[in-house]
Amino acid sequence: QVQLIESGGGLVQAGGSLRLSCAASGRTFSEYAVGWFRQAPGKEREFVAAIKWSSGNTYYAGSVKGRFTISVDNAKSMVYLQMSNLEPEDTAVYYCAADPNASYWSVIAIRRSDKYDYWGQGTRVTVSS
Repeated sequence: QVQLIESGGGLVQAGGSLRLSCAASGRTFSEYAVGWFRQAPGKEREFVAAIKWSSGNTYYAGSVKGRFTISVDNAKSMVYLQMSNLEPEDTAVYYCAADPNASYWSVIAIRRSDKYDYWGQGTRVTVSS
């Protein structure tokens, strides 16, 4: 059973930075994709960023590209989301998600939340103006 545990959320002023962490356990993740999604109050869950564990290929939503960076630490089975230059519009609950069948996912598929089998409980990020 795969477990994903997010941490690192909090309250930050606009322009500030936060690093979210996702601790992954229960499997060997070499063929996995791991994604970050977020859900703001009253809005649908949306794609933020994703990484294919084996290749290191990364994918970003247009709204965060250039501000957010996703990375993995293979030795620790950790996935990070470094968020910089935060905006009030980034306020949301951020979720880590993973799936073992992602090696051949397209750039479209990797952005779909319904493709991921495993989800964390979420960590809240609040950006004040």
